[in-house]
Amino acid sequence: MALRAQAPGVTLTPAVVVAGAPELVRVEAPEAQSVSGEWMGRKLFFFQGKQAGTWYALAGADVESPAGPSTLHITAQTSGGELDLGRSVEVHEARYRTETLSVAPEFVQPGAEALQQIEEEKALKEKIFRASAPDPLWSGNFRRPVTARSTDSFGVRRTFNGKLESVHKGMDFRAATGTPVRAGNSGVVVLAARLYYEGNCVVIDHGMGLYTISMHLSRIDVREGQHVNGDDLVGLSGATGRVTGPHLHWAVRWQDAYLDPAKMLTMNLSGIR
Repeated sequence: MALRAQAPGVTLTPAVVVAGAPELVRVEAPEAQSVSGEWMGRKLFFFQGKQAGTWYALAGADVESPAGPSTLHITAQTSGGELDLGRSVEVHEARYRTETLSVAPEFVQPGAEALQQIEEEKALKEKIFRASAPDPLWSGNFRRPVTARSTDSFGVRRTFNGKLESVHKGMDFRAATGTPVRAGNSGVVVLAARLYYEGNCVVIDHGMGLYTISMHLSRIDVREGQHVNGDDLVGLSGATGRVTGPHLHWAVRWQDAYLDPAKMLTMNLSGIR
């Protein structure tokens, strides 16, 4: 994918920023000793690329980000002082469809015991997502986690049983129960457990706030703390948790922003590090 200069020293790919899309931020600063930044309330973590004088960060606009102008703050530290590379970035609206689904009643109106479990799991996930590795653990392009047809489901506004409304923050693959599910890239397993809504769930930390999440598995084949490489088996697809049938829900999360996995799969990250 060609990188096109949009401002002195800074390039965003894709050039047009859409809510829900991942972005590769490239900074050309030959004299920089370090590069830092912030965008829409989220810290940018930069690492040095293979090409001398280049720095990169993986980022993105959350699926529910409002359309309009935003400020991308980037500062390069040099021997002569700070170099301000900040710029304005327009976030464009993404148009997603709506759909209605039917699930078991307990997944729309959980009982008292289930609500306690849900709160405990919420705290656990918040703790996990605050402790990403400080360096990039991924290498090269991200790959599809399963050999199955995917649906255009990311960002869909869903109504469950005519009551509960939510935004679908992942990509669904129509994988029959027992289909092998693999890591989309290298990283460390930070969660491998059965959760209320997610069912059997595996979360992989790819470093610098970037995670992939595999849900509704029938079986988990990795343990927490295990390092995995891209294409390593993490489990088998299934229909556990809040589902309408067997499938794999695969999500990409950067800090607290959910990004379109289909767009992550098209990003050219080879040769960067």
